[in-house]
Amino acid sequence: MFDELIKELRRLDGQEVSVSIPSDADGYFDRECPRAACQFKFKLHEDDWHEKVRDEEVHCPFCGHTAHANAWRTQEQFKHAKKTALARVDHRINGAMRRDADQWNRHQARNSFIDITMKVDSRPLHLPLPPAAVEPMQLKITCPECECRYAVIGAAFFCPACGHNAADLVFSQTLAGIRKVLSSLADIKATIRDRDTAATATRLWTENGLQNAVTAFQRFAEALYSKLPSSQPPRRNAFQNLNDGSALWHSATGKHYNACLSSAELKALSRYFQQRHLLAHTQGIVDADYINRTGDTDYRIGQRIVVHETTVHDCLALIEKLATGMASDIPPTRESES
Repeated sequence: MFDELIKELRRLDGQEVSVSIPSDADGYFDRECPRAACQFKFKLHEDDWHEKVRDEEVHCPFCGHTAHANAWRTQEQFKHAKKTALARVDHRINGAMRRDADQWNRHQARNSFIDITMKVDSRPLHLPLPPAAVEPMQLKITCPECECRYAVIGAAFFCPACGHNAADLVFSQTLAGIRKVLSSLADIKATIRDRDTAATATRLWTENGLQNAVTAFQRFAEALYSKLPSSQPPRRNAFQNLNDGSALWHSATGKHYNACLSSAELKALSRYFQQRHLLAHTQGIVDADYINRTGDTDYRIGQRIVVHETTVHDCLALIEKLATGMASDIPPTRESES
């Protein structure tokens, strides 16, 4: 009675449903990190997804998580694929049941005392529209190693195709992002009606700028340090401390940070690094260690530091100057020598 339905179910067993993914106006389509703690959204050029990215291993640009290429659909794309697959399966099952009904009805004896017919509602195939691609992201990156093209919001640390971490690119992106936020603070503040909320948000964004600047330098310095011959692995977060970082750099290159910055500049940068430490560990409350290490007479123990936009801008300028000097200490690779 249900021969066609059984045959169709057997044909469907193990079949895959192909669902197209639309790209944006620039030829990039949306991807999402499958790691639950990350779920970072980014874009990858359609040509490079097929030509440069390996199916076995795709890298998250933000957290570095790796997974098979099939795992990188966005939540919207996954929901669309599920709806599309169910719609196609439903359509094929419906067709099989109609064929079974037609065969059953044709084999019924005419003019019999009991007339049993079968009817299956005919439903047209309605496929859901694919989710529109997120609008193009402004920060487009080309990997210096494999030339894979991808786009992100904010900052990226790893190439999706080869996993390369371009420390200098990430560093410059992060600092540019901090400056962009600072330049937009007035406009952002104007959009928040509640004055208390606006003031709190502005303070937090400014303080986050200082913390992110120091973290960006730390990651950049670690990447540079790893390129130095005979360098020993640094202790965790060593480059968050200017004295420890300078000593490490001297042990590997023979130069301290004072080869890049004047004593006044180093003193100012040390104060900014220590203020970041307070924000991260004491909610900005001044302690004895801060006074002893910086000699900052503007504060007493128990007070809270005040971070102005000019403070962050000055910190960024000094960090860039130090980073540029450190980068010049890295020996050229054989490729660059040739």
